[in-house]
Amino acid sequence: MSIRHFDALPKPYKAYGKVILSLIKKPKVKTKTLPQAEYIVDRLNIDEKHLKAYNDICTFKNDGTVPAMYLAVLAQSLQMSMMTEEPFPFALLGMVHIRNVVRQTRKIIVDEVLTLSCKFGELRPHDKGQQFDFITAASVNGEQVYSGVTTYLVRGKAITAKSDKPKETSKQEYQTKQDWSIPENIGRRYAAISGDVNLIHIHEYTAKAFGFKRAIAHGMWTKARSLAALGDLPDAYEADVQFKLPVFIPTKVSLQSVNDSNIRFELHDTKTGKPHLSGQVIAQ
Repeated sequence: MSIRHFDALPKPYKAYGKVILSLIKKPKVKTKTLPQAEYIVDRLNIDEKHLKAYNDICTFKNDGTVPAMYLAVLAQSLQMSMMTEEPFPFALLGMVHIRNVVRQTRKIIVDEVLTLSCKFGELRPHDKGQQFDFITAASVNGEQVYSGVTTYLVRGKAITAKSDKPKETSKQEYQTKQDWSIPENIGRRYAAISGDVNLIHIHEYTAKAFGFKRAIAHGMWTKARSLAALGDLPDAYEADVQFKLPVFIPTKVSLQSVNDSNIRFELHDTKTGKPHLSGQVIAQ
């Protein structure tokens, strides 16, 4: 296991030159195995101004706490560095974000000093290729307060072995929580805050260059926006979301939810009713 320590989060923009280069120069790694690597930021201080900008665009409350989704976004800069600095065997722009899980064991206060870590999970079969996880964690003075799993699909030859896709929940009578419009510029606005400047999110023209009819909203934004719309979440919870169909912007969506033992929710296209994501919040 290769372990690297950082004094601060790596700057995402430093990795994007290598991402573009990967379009021209394929990875030389012959064996499709993931690196045994872990990146750690030893002392992470939350930038309150940046957190407020994130909360505002996702509509989280600015109440002195740190949403679990915000730590997942910060961890993405570690993920980008790991994929460009380590012998990563796949082209980055060919991957699809299919699932995201965040967990917090308690409320995280904005002035707490965190240790944030990220490592590769295992490469596993998927019926559309292969999938793998990034596994993240955050602690305060040795107490783990956050953990997360980000799952990517690498498209390729169908694998016949059974994949470990999450089980679909039984259909229930969802109630319409609210409808909202997603503007055309949300990708650029969110990218400026999150550092995720993937061209499929930025503009219609750049998205078309990658085969999409229009720009696509960030999945991490649609998940965060949905969680914020559900209202006050438990102090300790897990939020597990599966991303389904892309959100082409601009558009209108409907968030539907049902609250039984857990909170289950889905985000649909208002016109077609097609699902963009489905998830659940489980109190811990």
